[in-house]
Amino acid sequence: MISVAISLSVVLLLAIILVVMIRAGSLKAGPAVVAALFGFFLASTGMADDIQRFLSSIAETINSIQF
Repeated sequence: MISVAISLSVVLLLAIILVVMIRAGSLKAGPAVVAALFGFFLASTGMADDIQRFLSSIAETINSIQF
């Protein structure tokens, strides 16, 4: 359940960053579409599980930091 919440949070954060970058003019629509398609197709490869485990371990490490 936590993994789904983290995934949704990351997707929402990346979507916001993408919109801001497009509106600021630092990223054109064409390269943004290519990057989104790359991510979409990368998710269907064998590397998807490794990437998910890596991102989950980073999220758990950040979550375990006590201030």
